[in-house]
Amino acid sequence: MATAQTALPERATTPAHRDGNVLRWLTAYTVSLVGDSVYFVALGWSTQKVAGPTEVGLVMAAGALPRALLMLGGGVVADRFDLRRVMLGSDALRCLLILAVAAGIALTAPALWILVAVALVFGAVDALFVPAIGALPPRITSPGQLARVTGMRSLSVRLSQIAGPPIGGLAMGLGGAAAAFAGAGLLFALSLPLLLTIRIRPLEERDEEQPEPGTARRDLVDGLRYIRRHRLIGPLVAAGAVCELGLTGTLNVGMVLLNAERGWGPSGYGWIVSSFGAGAAAGAALLAIAGRLPRAGLMMAGTGLVACAGAAAVALVPTLWTAAALAAVIGLGAGVYGSLNSALVQTAADPAYLGRVTSVAMLTVVGLAPLSYPLVGAAIGAWGAAPVFVGCGAFAGLGVATALASDAVRRAELPQ
Repeated sequence: MATAQTALPERATTPAHRDGNVLRWLTAYTVSLVGDSVYFVALGWSTQKVAGPTEVGLVMAAGALPRALLMLGGGVVADRFDLRRVMLGSDALRCLLILAVAAGIALTAPALWILVAVALVFGAVDALFVPAIGALPPRITSPGQLARVTGMRSLSVRLSQIAGPPIGGLAMGLGGAAAAFAGAGLLFALSLPLLLTIRIRPLEERDEEQPEPGTARRDLVDGLRYIRRHRLIGPLVAAGAVCELGLTGTLNVGMVLLNAERGWGPSGYGWIVSSFGAGAAAGAALLAIAGRLPRAGLMMAGTGLVACAGAAAVALVPTLWTAAALAAVIGLGAGVYGSLNSALVQTAADPAYLGRVTSVAMLTVVGLAPLSYPLVGAAIGAWGAAPVFVGCGAFAGLGVATALASDAVRRAELPQ
């Protein structure tokens, strides 16, 4: 305990990008994200080798289902038990599972039911790992560096999305599905020693009334009640959920269908997606470099409005290049908005509730947002891309309006 306390003042004056403790966490997080991408490539490729397109969708959905259903429970576990053990134990389970699958596929062709089972188990374990590692930044850095850490984390997400699929494809080309699964497992294994060396400071509970320890169900209810009653976190989580529902389906499924409607071809879709990714990475890098943006609540709302307006307008522009440029603007706005939202939530959350707060915020990304995919696809098939993009952009704008309606959000500032 004394060691952790004496280390805090030194860490508080160290910028996050120079803090070895933060950099080890960020490296482990990035390696793990790349491993996730390689795993999904291997899983999808293995499924299409033994089944058709419908079954590929089934297997991928099977992995998302337990992650969505169990994510809130994972937040309770992260708050009730030792965060380091939850994080290391779930990461080790993911590593062993995927390496076992790699060995099995090397010996025999996988059956469809085995791939479904792997997806279900991996999703369930991931529901423990994601809240635990997501709740870690306030325990490894000072409040004044949380915004920079959030930007660094968002940037690592974008980089892993760029690097993961090519690595998975290369492994598939060299050694088939077994090599790709083995590569994912080795990446998870590489993250373990990095996570093991991270120094985690003890909880510093604030002057808020803490609930008595109870059952897991009571802890979950207490966490949801804490979010609902918090003047800042409640509106931020609600705004993030509405924006995700409005934008995610539009930018993922909608962009594919818009590209097909306009006849821009595969290269056109690649330009749009790359432009969005570059803009989002630039938004994350801005916060990672600056460390703090003034009037954070209003800045978050402003960049969110830019992203929503861009999403509404992208189906109205006439040429591919204007659509790609607008996609970059959307990515920039969404990158800054998401980073500031996450930084404000983690700064304001009581450490005792951080796992549950993180799990609720992540649930909107992995559980609720994908529900919009079939709705967006069906709507574009019925009415065309333009009205659906405008409607989804306007719906996402309601999330920003929710944030602006809160005085706490409008006045929110990141710590110095």
